Formats: sequence, structure tokens, C-alpha cells
Amino acid sequence: MAVERTLIIVKPEGVSRGLVGEVISRFERKGLRLVALRMGRVSEEVARVHYGHHADKPFFPALVEAITAGPVVFAVFEGENAIRIGRILIGATNPLEALPGTIRGDFALDSLHNIVHASDAPETAAAEIQRFFGEEL
Repeated sequence: MAVERTLIIVKPEGVSRGLVGEVISRFERKGLRLVALRMGRVSEEVARVHYGHHADKPFFPALVEAITAGPVVFAVFEGENAIRIGRILIGATNPLEALPGTIRGDFALDSLHNIVHASDAPETAAAEIQRFFGEEL
């Protein structure tokens, strides 16, 4: 298996609750290598692109509002199967379905405020890393 990169975003509720270190350390302890890290905000325009695949769903406006509500932390991790490993570490989108031991299972309160985003496929990861890190990576 080739080495992959995945984008992780600690969402505003994760930042405000002081969970950035916890999220990053879980990925590092699993064996993924942190290759980029920065704090910033997601503009409404970028959020609409980032979550564009949900644009026709009734929860789309709330999703955009949630990701733009405060600062976030963007991280890129690298390793074999990084995308799949990342998805396993964060758990199911709905925290009520996320297993204990996953980030969402341990910390998330609801589907809209589920602490963290992780890329779901190699193509998505490449686009998301480009979107948030541009030419840096």
C-alpha cells in the first residue's frame, strides 16, 4: 500500500473545548506522521465549497454555520492507509453511533458538532489539502 495523506480539521467546538492536543495525539500515537499544522478560520465561501456535496440537504446551512463559528485547526497526516485509519479514529458521523474509543464516540455531542473532520478518499484528501494548504504541500 502506498503512503497516503489525509486532512484533519479540528472543528470550532473541538478547539473551544481544548481538544486539539487530544485529537492530534491520537493520530500520532496510531503511527501517522504530522506533516502540516496551522490554525485559522473557514470562510463561508470556502465552507460552501468544502461541504458542497451536502448543498441540497436541509442541514447544509447549519453545517456551514457550525464550521465557520470559530477558529479551527488544520492538520495533514501521512502514512500507509492514512485515510482509512483517520476515519476509524474519528468514528461515525453521528456520535450516537460512534464507538467508545473513537474521537466522536468519546467527545462529540451531536452530528453537527462532531469535533473533527477527516478526508474520506484519496481524491477528496488531495482536494482538501490543496484547499486549506495550497502550494505549501
